[in-house]
Amino acid sequence: MFDGGFMNQQFAFGGEEGKDKFDEQIIYRSSLQNFLIDTDDEVILVDTGFENGYKGPAKRLGAPLYMGEKINDYMIALEELGYTPDRVTKILVTHKHPDHSGALQYFPNAKIYISPEDADAMKLDGDNIVRATYQDGPYHNFPGAQKVAEGIWFIAAKGHTYGNSIVIAENEGLYYMFHGDVTYCDAALKANKLSVVFDDVKAARETLDRVREFVKNNPTVYLSTHCPEGYENLELKRVITL
Repeated sequence: MFDGGFMNQQFAFGGEEGKDKFDEQIIYRSSLQNFLIDTDDEVILVDTGFENGYKGPAKRLGAPLYMGEKINDYMIALEELGYTPDRVTKILVTHKHPDHSGALQYFPNAKIYISPEDADAMKLDGDNIVRATYQDGPYHNFPGAQKVAEGIWFIAAKGHTYGNSIVIAENEGLYYMFHGDVTYCDAALKANKLSVVFDDVKAARETLDRVREFVKNNPTVYLSTHCPEGYENLELKRVITL
């Protein structure tokens, strides 16, 4: 949806030690994308972008995060991929923030999977809202997980928000990790740093530790929302290394 942006190191790395320990002039690439899983039987979205018409903030000197130039509205991008909203059967919401949940309203037939905490925060209710119970866990080293389709898992990963979750899809020996905002860039995962955006720093640290342990032990394609490595890793089936 957006590309060609940047984030500074203070924003991406400064969540635990503090922003003053990092350099605002070291920058990393930024973008905004969400993901779609087509199983042949189902069309499953992992997050949705902003509501239609969202323009995003302008580029400015010293901004900690600039998403980039707008490429497309989420719904136009979906249409260009060849999908209509009525075909979407499930939406897996990693967390409540509007760049991950702003387009939920446009999918009339979708069951929306979301943590109870974030569902409450968004005041979501109705027959289409599935409050995750994570009753099928543990999944590898994650203590709570819920199977939403064959080989697709919705996993508790609190910290960035009180109800933060990740999604892992297994395919042909690889683990595709749709992690929402566990990190804002792949460099932060490799450097073992939390961003400055979180609801619960202790839980966010536990989640990052679990994510790093998982990717050390399993061939993982790390799919970020806020940096172009997210779509590049997917295109190349590139396994993350630490």
